[in-house]
Amino acid sequence: MKSFFQLIARHRVLASSLFLMVFPFFMPYEALAINILIFGLFAMGFNLLFGYMGLLSFGHAAFLGIGSYLTGIGIVHYAMPWGAAILVGVIGAAIGGLVMGFLAIRTRGIYFSMVTLALGQIVFYGFYKAESLTGGENGLRGVRVDSFNILGMPVDFLNPLVKYYIILFFVVIAIWLISRILNSPLGAVMEAIRENEKRAAACGFDVARTKLLVFVLSAAICGLAGSLRALHLSIVPIDSLHYLQSGQAVMMSILGGMGTFFGPFVGAAVMLYLEDVVTTFTKHWMAVIGLVFMFFVLFFPKGIWGTILSKLNLNQDSK
Repeated sequence: MKSFFQLIARHRVLASSLFLMVFPFFMPYEALAINILIFGLFAMGFNLLFGYMGLLSFGHAAFLGIGSYLTGIGIVHYAMPWGAAILVGVIGAAIGGLVMGFLAIRTRGIYFSMVTLALGQIVFYGFYKAESLTGGENGLRGVRVDSFNILGMPVDFLNPLVKYYIILFFVVIAIWLISRILNSPLGAVMEAIRENEKRAAACGFDVARTKLLVFVLSAAICGLAGSLRALHLSIVPIDSLHYLQSGQAVMMSILGGMGTFFGPFVGAAVMLYLEDVVTTFTKHWMAVIGLVFMFFVLFFPKGIWGTILSKLNLNQDSK
């Protein structure tokens, strides 16, 4: 068993991609699988900053929302091709991350978290008030992706399974990018800063620049998740920017295992699947999810995936 996990760890992008390719067949319906795919990517982007850099942000919903809204605005108001609209959403989220990160990295600890929360709320109210573009409280509607051709073959985006694999294509690219970042010298610097910021600075690393760069990369990945969510839902609800979405990213990362490569996807899958099941029995599903979260925090502080890796004596960062 351990050798099997070691093999997966050496080829984590391929293993993750193969698992996600068959994942929708284990879910009750395709829409749930798509939601898990999108929020798993959102949590992975957040985990890049939280798990690997040790910076807890409460404002990452801003990047999910920026990606969603800019993609939706590009399609609805400017008739942009959906591929170009995704690019606009990712670039917009990255620029938002540059601005927010430039202001936030000047603080530490809980002050960093509070600054990101405040900046995220500013973004929320900015989009909320721009009713002519965003639809305000009602959200942005009409984000349609018409049928298109790939190598002469028609593709129906309204087919849930087809939609899943199109979204998976972008998610796999993001997973590969995250893996490359973590395997690069930048990844080593990130972990050095997380373990001891002062010692990393004493070794000659530019701590402030590294924090800002990782903040921007994290924002861009979360923006991609937001863009894909807009295409999936065909609307952009205003709650895409709400701070509760940031809280979800925190919970998914902790539940799956912060600082692990695939942990955020595990956390997203468990949390969203439980939500889907529990809501069929009670309207108090948030209380049930909260109890489950408390249980894992108290008895499995490394998260689900992190605990599995720990029991197998594998390096958490390897998978």
